[in-house]
Amino acid sequence: MCYKMKTCLIIKDSRSFKKWPVEYRWDEASTSSVVSTPIDGYSRTTVVTGCSRTAHNHDDPQGSPAVAEDDGAKKARTNILRIMKRRVSKFARYALAHSVGCWLLYPGSVCLLNRVPLSLLVNGRTCLMEDFCGKRAKLIARDGNAIDTMFVDRRKKRTPGNRGMWLVICCEGNGSFYEMGCFFTPLKAGYSVLGWNHPGFARSSGKPYPQNDINAMDVVVQYAIHRLNFTLPEIAIYGYSLGSYTAAWAAMTYPELGALVLDASFDSLLPLAMKVIGKNWRKLVKQTITEHFNLNVADMLCQYPGPVLLIRRTLDEITSTQFNPKSHLPIVKTNRANELLIQLLRSRYPNIISGNEDAVRHWLTADCPQLEALIYSYFYKVDEKWCLHMLESHRSSLGPKSAFPWNVGKGLSPTKKKQMALFLSKKHLKNVETTHGRTLLPEEFEMPWKL
Repeated sequence: MCYKMKTCLIIKDSRSFKKWPVEYRWDEASTSSVVSTPIDGYSRTTVVTGCSRTAHNHDDPQGSPAVAEDDGAKKARTNILRIMKRRVSKFARYALAHSVGCWLLYPGSVCLLNRVPLSLLVNGRTCLMEDFCGKRAKLIARDGNAIDTMFVDRRKKRTPGNRGMWLVICCEGNGSFYEMGCFFTPLKAGYSVLGWNHPGFARSSGKPYPQNDINAMDVVVQYAIHRLNFTLPEIAIYGYSLGSYTAAWAAMTYPELGALVLDASFDSLLPLAMKVIGKNWRKLVKQTITEHFNLNVADMLCQYPGPVLLIRRTLDEITSTQFNPKSHLPIVKTNRANELLIQLLRSRYPNIISGNEDAVRHWLTADCPQLEALIYSYFYKVDEKWCLHMLESHRSSLGPKSAFPWNVGKGLSPTKKKQMALFLSKKHLKNVETTHGRTLLPEEFEMPWKL
């Protein structure tokens, strides 16, 4: 295809989506869950300068009105200078977040940083619609952004294990799109799939800030329920890389969701940013991330009661914080998915994990299947049948109310607790030998373990 034809195709596609009819709006359902709050916005605050404190000090018999006024005036000036300094610093963090910060965190929204030509996105979208009978739809989020989505329905087709009855909602990474991202992993595995692009990515309008992402995620879930007619227990959320943030938010907000799969994820953005930032900039970057990009995946994950699977990429150069000085390969024990697992198990099985985190971290040092099996079966001699029996017995004793945290593990010996901790770790985390940027193979994708 020549350059002129590609350009015409791109312009035609852009104009056509602007005129595309709206399939679903966020306010069509009476039970919309999210209330918009300014996560990354610059909020103005009413400032009290403290001038009212400059009145005469009647409690001091030796103090004169003139001296009291001078002291009060000095304090007032000092307070004003401090307030101005804080405001300037806050504005600097806001400017950093909405320029360089946004470009670095969401490069898929910046044409100059985006390595994916728009023609490839158009071709990928066309392929999904023609080869997989995909349905493209425009959704309007709470903030007014138009969200570009793609849905492939497999419910009426024969799929292995009846997988087509599941809907997998895919949350793409910071540089990927549903046209050529993690969308294809569950699609080729036989599931029904719903993909969406971040605000500001491809044809989705707006800018990709955390609150905008949340608004987009909310309308996508509502669309799946009220237009595509899936129930929450039939929906699984698949979050890849930065998409883990919106995936974890959806799981926290809709606790009845059937499953959550986080691939190449992290517990918090801050440790990953600190590994590439110089010492002189760390304080500013830390404050900026805390105020504008607080992607607290672990906190939200621990509030979801359903089945969870963490996919840890053992060669992940993005979510690991240290590298081998000789081979330059990432050190798997520094992968932030490890902290995600620890926090999840700590919130669900405190009696088992307490005092046994060293055993779990020992198992997490395994960077290949052979070493993983050696630690699991030979070193700790995990009895999987016994562990499963103990968990099933405890669940049956809880009756219909089986909410986490569970107090299972009381009275067990230290050896048995370590075995149980490793059994639960293996059920919640899966190792895949690949790097961060590669698309997960369909055979590596699976639904989480459910007791």
